[in-house]
Amino acid sequence: MTTFSHSPTSSRVMAACGGLAAGALGLGFAQGLAAVLHASPSPLIALGDRFIDLTPRPLKEWAVEQFGTADKTVLLGNMLVVTALLLAAVGIAARRHRLLGVAGFVVLGVVDALALLGGRGGADPSAYVALVAGLALGCAALWWLIGQAGMAPVAEAEAPPGFDRRRFLLLATVMGGAGVVAGAGLPRLVPAATGRGGVVLPRAADPAGPLPRGVDFRLPGLTPHLTPNDDFYRIDIALISPRLNVDDWKLRVRGLVDEPLELSYRDLLAMPLVERRVTIACVSNPVAGEYIGNATWLGVRVADVLERAGVRAGADAVQSRGADGITIGTPLAALTDGRDALLAIGINGQPLPIDHGFPVRMIVPGLYGYVSATKWITELEVTRFADFSAYWTDRGWAPQGPIKTGCRIDLPGDDVTAGDVTVAGVAWAQHRGIGKVEVRVDDGAWQVAELATADGIDTWRQWRWTWPAAPGTHRLQARATDLAGATQTSAVADVAPDGATGYPTIHVRVG
Repeated sequence: MTTFSHSPTSSRVMAACGGLAAGALGLGFAQGLAAVLHASPSPLIALGDRFIDLTPRPLKEWAVEQFGTADKTVLLGNMLVVTALLLAAVGIAARRHRLLGVAGFVVLGVVDALALLGGRGGADPSAYVALVAGLALGCAALWWLIGQAGMAPVAEAEAPPGFDRRRFLLLATVMGGAGVVAGAGLPRLVPAATGRGGVVLPRAADPAGPLPRGVDFRLPGLTPHLTPNDDFYRIDIALISPRLNVDDWKLRVRGLVDEPLELSYRDLLAMPLVERRVTIACVSNPVAGEYIGNATWLGVRVADVLERAGVRAGADAVQSRGADGITIGTPLAALTDGRDALLAIGINGQPLPIDHGFPVRMIVPGLYGYVSATKWITELEVTRFADFSAYWTDRGWAPQGPIKTGCRIDLPGDDVTAGDVTVAGVAWAQHRGIGKVEVRVDDGAWQVAELATADGIDTWRQWRWTWPAAPGTHRLQARATDLAGATQTSAVADVAPDGATGYPTIHVRVG
């Protein structure tokens, strides 16, 4: 057995660096090769997707509550940290024998292969090619690095005379850096071929019309009536947004239909386009939360597509699928009852952003997104609720999710001066419409707020009330009533399984 010239501590550190560098090279090469081969998903993303899918619902809710729309960035960062620690551990194992290091890498490769195999909708064969190629490169790099350091106790790995520790660390750094460049750089050199930049949206055959006068109070700090594209919330299961080529995109319509269809993007553009302003919300939106937005959507009515296919008797649901692997179940009635459920191609006059479902997503007024707002949509299957379960219902959420009446207090801030103070916010009851908003201070009598002009029953509505604020600390609450006369409940409920309830509450210090 070779006698090491390194101290045990320095030997372990260098071995860990070797494992990290070799693993980074192999993983980065696999990521880059997956991009070159247009493999879906890539090895790293497959691991992330499986982690998301296997995460218990309470932990997911906690992540969304703590990190909001940055939850996937945090997940990816944590996953990279854990991966780095595992690679370092493999390097330390290789210090005892290089075959142990190779075995460690193979185990990690098998885990990744299982993630590909058990992923959402399976994986392209080229994804396995990229994984095997990256694994082979990582194993070879680890074997060579450990041998260079003279740490492997095998006959052919005698410690080289005059071993230069700095040179070893430099080699490891270069190797790891090459992996990072390959993983992050190669995908950027491969044309995404989404075609988004070249998409010109046609005019709507049925436009939304101008905004009514008085629909927006235009108060500083108050949520605007239309949410800018850059500010629109994003909640989905995609660690990295799918990048779809509009020339290759197809929408399959199948199941309980008379005539299965396959529509291209051009086919969709050739159909009568409808433009509507619709407020959508995520079921994970807490009381007074920010996972809600209002926009002008352009698209084709889902009902028109289903009519062309011919829905058979007995169907009561449509299961839609997205390129991110999501499956969503939507009541058939909500797609065919006359409301403007759309296969949307545009938002606020622009093609859909990639992160929001380009080239096509679904928008259904009155339903939470988890049962309606399929992004990167590729399939509609007409079916029955009794015959399938969708991604979120498998995880304990209710199978049908009508949006609950709610409101939010945007103004004032925490500290104000005594006197007349404007209390303002937005209220929503999609596909029912807002009829009244009331405000109370310190559990006093409810006061009716002024409503902005209505913009239809499918959008939220601004409201404001002038409060004669007296010095002290006060608690303000609000509640909304829809046009049918139903008032939002005071009962406090969590977001699961079908949306949060309760009154929005703020505390204000008046000086």
